[in-house]
Amino acid sequence: MVHEDGKKPKLVLIGNGMAGVRSLEELLRLAPDKYDISVIGEERLGNYNRIMLSPVLAGEEKVENIILNDDDWYKSHNIHFYKGEKAEHIDRKKRLIRTASGQQIPYDKLLLATGSVPFRIPVPGVNLNNILTFRDVKDVNAMIELSKTQRHAVVVGGGLLGLEAANGLVAQGIKVTVVHSSATLLNKQLDEKAGQLLQSTLSNKGIQFSMNARTCAFSGTDSGEVSSIHFEDGRSLETDMVVLATGIKPNIALAQQCGLQCNGGILVNDVMQTYDPAIYAVGECVQHRGQLFGLVAPLFDQAAVCANHLAEMGISRYIPKSQATKLKITGINAFSAGDFLGDSESENIVFIDNQQGHYKKLVIKGNHLVGAVLYGDTQDGPWLFDLINTATDITPFRDQLIFGKDFCQLSNNNMGITSAAA
Repeated sequence: MVHEDGKKPKLVLIGNGMAGVRSLEELLRLAPDKYDISVIGEERLGNYNRIMLSPVLAGEEKVENIILNDDDWYKSHNIHFYKGEKAEHIDRKKRLIRTASGQQIPYDKLLLATGSVPFRIPVPGVNLNNILTFRDVKDVNAMIELSKTQRHAVVVGGGLLGLEAANGLVAQGIKVTVVHSSATLLNKQLDEKAGQLLQSTLSNKGIQFSMNARTCAFSGTDSGEVSSIHFEDGRSLETDMVVLATGIKPNIALAQQCGLQCNGGILVNDVMQTYDPAIYAVGECVQHRGQLFGLVAPLFDQAAVCANHLAEMGISRYIPKSQATKLKITGINAFSAGDFLGDSESENIVFIDNQQGHYKKLVIKGNHLVGAVLYGDTQDGPWLFDLINTATDITPFRDQLIFGKDFCQLSNNNMGITSAAA
């Protein structure tokens, strides 16, 4: 596709996050000279590794070290980078984007990678000062700054993000309590035993916990700062700051404004195309075949498919894959994959070493591994994940499976058995 005037078609990316920029990286690899590319990003930073915000909060990493694509990268690829700009309006008929500062940016192809926004629980007092979310560099800087003057932080949410926030705030030297509505930490990723081990480990790092606690309100000072959190069962906690880690929701406001079809997210087909053929979407803002996304691996898969079609190769489609879970707290290893809870038709093989703090549970159905939870020693996680995804027949090495890949290889070699596990 070339304009009548001989100029390259214009591709505009709205959203400068990991999914959108990965799409550009893939496109530049496939067809480096195909488009005149512009990027509109709300943050005044290049593309950075959002996964590494937790180590930044904990003081283990610096922001400048998590930048994936700096200003020079955009310049070297002749990408017009609208830094610190917010896209406010899309005119699909004129194929024009208007930004908050009044700039008008034309497009031939548009890629939406607007990501997600933190979910703020709808309870009284949630908009008091010092109630923060944990989503971007600005949030991290705000937490670090507040932790210099405040004494006690409450983190609402005992999921992955909440525990990483709590760990980082403890590293900043303040008292931290994690409030979780379930009896088990990471209850969507770990079983009860692994959750207990995790809670014990984090308690030893100085984090306190209020479990089975459903937040119903926040109270504040006369000057509008949060001062306490209240629970449905009547309990309360005094606090100087709150971090909400209560989930995310797709950022679809811009897509809705211009009339794109949305449900929970922006609806896309198998090539990441919206109902407008000139507009694609990738990342946490999309909904594909009823599914929403929050992990990096599927976003990068989407980026590869999207780039393939923007390059007009048309040979790829997005097929979701099962994902494993890993916790990103220094010194703590936790892993889960597949159906790790099991059901009445499955069997469990369990190994516990309380002294070492190691726990393994393998869930087996018939002759196949269908789920796994590892805590402490997670080195066999990728291998077990592969066994689950490939539906490998584990019969030849079932009795050695709990001891790990290396043991199975040794045993099978000694017995003269060749298997997918070895």
